[in-house]
Amino acid sequence: MHLLLSFLLPLLAWLGSFVTPAPAASDVEPAWVKEVGAKTQPRANKTFLVTKYGAVADGKTLNTKAIQQAIDAAAKKGGVVTFAPGQYLTGSIFLKKGVTLDIPQGVTLLGSQELKDYPVMPSRIAGVEMSWPAALINVLDQDNVAITGQGTVDGQGKPFWDKYWQMRKDYDKKGLRWIVDYDAQRPRTLLVSNSTNVTLTGITLQRAGFWTVHILYSKHVTADGLVIRNNIGGHGPSTDGIDIDSSSYVLVQNCDIDCNDDNFCLKAGRDWDGLRVNRPTEYILIQNCVAGAGDGLFTCGSETSGGIRHVIARGLKAKGTKYGIRLKSAVNRGGTVEDIVVENIEMDGVRVPIIMTMNWNPSYSYSTLPAGYTQETLPEHWKKMLATVEPERGMPRFRNVRISNLNATNAKTGVSAEGQAKSMLENFTLENITISTAAAGKIDFAQGWNLKNVTVKADDQEPIAVQNSTGMNF
Repeated sequence: MHLLLSFLLPLLAWLGSFVTPAPAASDVEPAWVKEVGAKTQPRANKTFLVTKYGAVADGKTLNTKAIQQAIDAAAKKGGVVTFAPGQYLTGSIFLKKGVTLDIPQGVTLLGSQELKDYPVMPSRIAGVEMSWPAALINVLDQDNVAITGQGTVDGQGKPFWDKYWQMRKDYDKKGLRWIVDYDAQRPRTLLVSNSTNVTLTGITLQRAGFWTVHILYSKHVTADGLVIRNNIGGHGPSTDGIDIDSSSYVLVQNCDIDCNDDNFCLKAGRDWDGLRVNRPTEYILIQNCVAGAGDGLFTCGSETSGGIRHVIARGLKAKGTKYGIRLKSAVNRGGTVEDIVVENIEMDGVRVPIIMTMNWNPSYSYSTLPAGYTQETLPEHWKKMLATVEPERGMPRFRNVRISNLNATNAKTGVSAEGQAKSMLENFTLENITISTAAAGKIDFAQGWNLKNVTVKADDQEPIAVQNSTGMNF
């Protein structure tokens, strides 16, 4: 036996030299990645055709009641609500547990252009809880719901865009830029709120009146293969692509977004009201997606009050997007953005590939009541926006962020990273990054950064300017 062991042990050691070592702890996916996305989907027990409930596919008849009746019937037994080819005009519809809304190829749902067809109800908009029109398609307080198909949902949002711009002219003159987005009520296209196990696959959404897909206070949601086109017939203000808002265990993959604001965006509440609610966005996986026009390929903020953490964004491509990887907040917003991993990114024609600030858009971010208004007569959401936040609680934190394997061409500024004297940008790792750009950019108020194999090829041949920073390992 001893002789056998003396032979086998060296042999096993030699064979072991050919085995690939186990990956380092930093290369191992966190356990939560396996938990993202919907865990259940409705069973297709029966099909409910909306035309049998009186729907007319002429693009003119308002079909809200007929479509809702089909949904209500399907909810009793579990089933699929579907459509014959054509165009169906509708206001807000509300999906229910166990129902699949299937929108086949050749079918278009047209959103009503009358605000009265979207009933007002409690919600959260841009980080503030308030009354707001329901979305075109709503999943509210439900479990086990799906929206599928290769058809189209057209929000027909231009009248709502025009309304907003007209109000902006008036509000800007009065010093009310900070509240106009909340007063100019516009319907979202698809809202998932306070729900679980929701699956969204395949559909095209276009011309949103406001945000396109809003995932709010929800858990275990999958958005797979969505196509969003909001720059048809104009450029709708604040027509975000997918907003994940104080939600968890969300999977977004294989999506293609062209919009006029943030493409893939994580949010968690704004200012006093967001700090009051204090619900994080966490355990989010975004992968294998594409962005065209829009304000940000991957954005955290500016609503950061509840915190944004445990996020992986990978395999993303952007062409012509205004900004790339974007962290933004304001000094009255609070919250911590941390444990963010962004990897395997390609960008072309993105103005600033890596950008972060804690003092974003001051005219929008900071609320000041002009003279001539009486506090007691203000709407409730105005009071929330004007509520004072203590400076220490209002200061946001950005820390523990890793960006790797990024290639960006035709940029204007390579890196724009701006912390605060009282809130440094802490513990960032940038690795295997190549950026060709007009100007290299700057890093200000940062601490504990590690840059490995980072090449910024600037036309002006200047390096990244580093100011007010410590512990920078280049």
